[in-house]
Amino acid sequence: MRRGAGFAPASSSHGRTFRSLDLFLRLTVIPLSAASLWVMATNKQANDAYGKVEFSNITGLKYLVCTNAISLGYAAASILLSFLGCFDSDWLFFILDQQVFAYLMVTSGSAATEVMYLAYQGDTEASWSEGCSYYGKFCSKGKASLFLHFAAFVCFVALSLLSAYEVFSKYEAPPLSSKDVGDQAG
Repeated sequence: MRRGAGFAPASSSHGRTFRSLDLFLRLTVIPLSAASLWVMATNKQANDAYGKVEFSNITGLKYLVCTNAISLGYAAASILLSFLGCFDSDWLFFILDQQVFAYLMVTSGSAATEVMYLAYQGDTEASWSEGCSYYGKFCSKGKASLFLHFAAFVCFVALSLLSAYEVFSKYEAPPLSSKDVGDQAG
């Protein structure tokens, strides 16, 4: 059992199941984030009429790449910290999983989704034409990177739920007074 994990003792099948699921999700984030990062970081296409487009020309896509790199590093570090058991990591993982990385993943994914939406649809009110008919390969790779990114995000959502369970399962619910029970019944 990893020290400070907040799970039931290692002899408990319930504790082993949660620990295994936690490890599986953290291990799953690594290749998903790495693949999303690689696909987007290598995304570029040249067009004779309109020039060259690269992910680094678009702020929303750079944000996606940076978030994937940070998430990849965090997932690897969290696995290492879990196995070292140097300190009680329940609250740290709860805060980082839920309050930092899940939100970073959703904001960067949203920014990149907006960019890709505009690339596919354009914005006639702003006089922007769509660009994917000219840069089809770029758009396809961007869409693939977004899919991988959102799969990693789903893992972080599940990790957030697991981390919350780990932290709050250590505490008992506050006792209800007879007045509270009467208020709930009526």
